Amino acid sequence: MPSQTDKRKKTGLFALLGVIGPGIIAASAGNDSGGISTYSAAGARYGYTMLWMMLAMTPSFAIVQEMAGRMGAVTGKGFAALIRERFGVRPTFVAMMLLLTSNAATTVAEFAGIAAAMELFGVSKYVSVPIAAISVWLLVIRGSYRNVEKTLLALSSVFVTYVVAAFLARPDWGVVARSFVVPRIVPTQAFVALAIGLTGTTIAPWMQFLVQSNIVDKGTSIKEWRLARWDVIVGAITANVIACFIIITTATVLHPAGIEVTSAGEAARALAPLAGPYAELLFAIGLLSASVLAAAVLPLTASYAICEAFGFEAGLDRSWAEAPAFNGIYTFVMFVGAAFILLPGLNLISIMLISQVVNGVLLPFILIFMMVIINDRRIMGRYANNRVDNTLAWATIVVVISLTVALLAMTLLGIG
Repeated sequence: MPSQTDKRKKTGLFALLGVIGPGIIAASAGNDSGGISTYSAAGARYGYTMLWMMLAMTPSFAIVQEMAGRMGAVTGKGFAALIRERFGVRPTFVAMMLLLTSNAATTVAEFAGIAAAMELFGVSKYVSVPIAAISVWLLVIRGSYRNVEKTLLALSSVFVTYVVAAFLARPDWGVVARSFVVPRIVPTQAFVALAIGLTGTTIAPWMQFLVQSNIVDKGTSIKEWRLARWDVIVGAITANVIACFIIITTATVLHPAGIEVTSAGEAARALAPLAGPYAELLFAIGLLSASVLAAAVLPLTASYAICEAFGFEAGLDRSWAEAPAFNGIYTFVMFVGAAFILLPGLNLISIMLISQVVNGVLLPFILIFMMVIINDRRIMGRYANNRVDNTLAWATIVVVISLTVALLAMTLLGIG
């Protein structure tokens, strides 16, 4: 007969498995094609120099994600709905329009990542992009929350390819370890711009909407939050670990050869002659999975947020008849993003620049909204932030906002 201890262990394990998903999916989606391109560029240009920054940003990322998840578990409402209730319709409308613009522009970049990855396998974008768009759309629109979540978790697991690629590159792990703990700054504008870009890539404003909506849609209650919290925190840590392995791979192979890259596709191609075809293959598979995951998630984030903000029905388990606005917004963002990639002569850099600028405008507002809401005991009750939470959170927010403002200023002034 199983003992009481064994029963408790099994119950705890099943409970943990029941809440896994929202945090891991949200954090993994942040490692999208733009993120992989940024990490690849950092490693190729500056070697291991920026690894200490990734280590320093990990607690900040986990804190912001944890607060968003906690708000969802306590209130049973999405972030956008709480913003509307606390601040009114006008600020919410501005925030939602900025979020929609940013997500639509970034979705275009995700389909560019799909196209670049499949071109490495010899498949034209005119074939790969329509197939990917239709497949992802059918998965989300026709699937249940549980099936969509399982598929997105499976895509998240493919990020392990970047870990394997790093080991294939055979770095000097002693040098890598020192780079994590010994800060080093290169006093150039390009280095500062890239450092700020790493921060913006790691903590993107849409991720807070996503993790909170996922917590609500999954039905995670405050009683389950103790376990769900670990899903959110571990997801943030894991996503940054994967980002570090991307930097390690390109720093080991491309930096010594003096090869600089501006995209993940370029990085994959450049790895082949120096690290072998397997490294290129693993990098391409990771890019494809990351781009498909983000292409599914970004339109979903916009749909959830806008519907929550204005009181429309929303949810993956809702039919077209039950939630026409939710399904309509998702479909619009998805297929507009895919269609843009098929246009000849598209300037993808300009589109990514637009999304970066909009994210820069949106992030300070989102973080301040979050801090006001999570400290409002009428909304959060005893789960409001304590002094330690607030000290860590405000320190994070001051740094993130300072870097975001600097990135926005540098972008507008054309400083590279």
